[in-house]
This record gives sequence, C-alpha cells and structure tokens, in this order.
Amino acid sequence: MAGLPRISISYAQSLDGRIATRSGESQWISGESTLRLAHRLRRRNRGILVGVGTVLKDNPKLTCRIPHKTDPVRIVLDSHLSIPTESELVKSAYAYETLIITAEGVQNEKRELLTNAGVEVMNARLSVDGHVDLNSALQLLAARGIDSILVEGGSRIITSFLKERLVSKIYITMAPIIIGQGVPAVGDLGVRSLREAITPLRIKTKKMGKDLVWELDLETDTR
Repeated sequence: MAGLPRISISYAQSLDGRIATRSGESQWISGESTLRLAHRLRRRNRGILVGVGTVLKDNPKLTCRIPHKTDPVRIVLDSHLSIPTESELVKSAYAYETLIITAEGVQNEKRELLTNAGVEVMNARLSVDGHVDLNSALQLLAARGIDSILVEGGSRIITSFLKERLVSKIYITMAPIIIGQGVPAVGDLGVRSLREAITPLRIKTKKMGKDLVWELDLETDTR
C-alpha cells in the first residue's frame, strides 16, 4: 500500500452480517449515535468513496454534516458511467468536489454531460472482471493529493478492497437486529482456510446507543 491513499472502511450491519434486506432496504440499520459517528469519520478523511451501485440504490449526497468542517472529495467508481445525471451527487457537484473514475472511451456524450455539471471524470484501467481496477484508481487519487479515503460501500466495493488487501482500518457498526436473507456486508474473499482469513492486529469496541462499534486495525502503521 506504499504511496497509495490510506483506506478505511465503514459500514453498519445486522447481527447476522447483513447491510440490507433482501429487497435492498438499508436505511437505517444503525441508530442515531452511530450515524453521527459516520459523519465524524467522513471529516477525518480526504476522500469518501462508493461504488455506483450505492448511488443507484440510495442516491446519497456524501457530505459531512458537521458545521465548519471541510467536506471530503466525493469519489464514485463507475466503470460504465451509469450514474444518473439527476443524482444528488451530480446535482451538487459545483458545491462539493466530485470525482467519477471510469474507463477510457466510455460514453463520451455522458462524460460531457457530467463534466458540464461540475463532475471531474477520470480514466482508470479495468480489472479482468470489467470493473475499475482499484490500484489504478488509487494511483490516480494519490496523484491528486488524496492521502486518506473512507469507503462506505456497497458490498461489492467493500469486498474488493478487502480481497486486494488494501484496507488499513475497518469500522463495523453492529445493530441488535437479525435480518436473515439479505445483502451480506462482505462477499467471497477467496479464503479457503482460517489461516487465510483477515485478522486485525488491534481491536477496540464501543457501545453507542443500542449499537456496538468495532474498530479494527489491519496494519502496524497507526497514522
């Protein structure tokens, strides 16, 4: 991870590891106290990143709702430029710095519409599965001076960052509910034995309202 932005992941899940119901409902799994925590985490990072699936499902604004604090750069990984031009992120792009990372040559007409709306569109390599290559994207962001990024989802993006071993810290909010069939927080990491499992070096827990927050350090660097 040398030279790349420091990556933190934050998500809220049920006791059985779901970040949404089978119909996609996710607002709000956690309580008010941990929602405020999410905005404090945004304040600590230079960028906040989601996949386009989160934009299509939740239409977030991704701002830091703490008075007198600088908002993070909003970053969307969108290999096919499928983000709607009427989304909150695009509509507010002149007010809040917004980057979309896609592949070169994708939808030039859509690219122009986004640029005219104040969005900066950047080109990265694609991985073998047709999604934006994470290392390529992080190199672009590092060149922009973005040295810390909070990843907020969705499940595929969270899984990809963990699978590539690009994550320094994870904040998991566990709400005291059981969903059953639904959207898992983390998908297949390719782990075949317990020795391959991701194991944090340090663990902190904190009770916030009815929720329990796990803070997991995955590297020795404690910046």
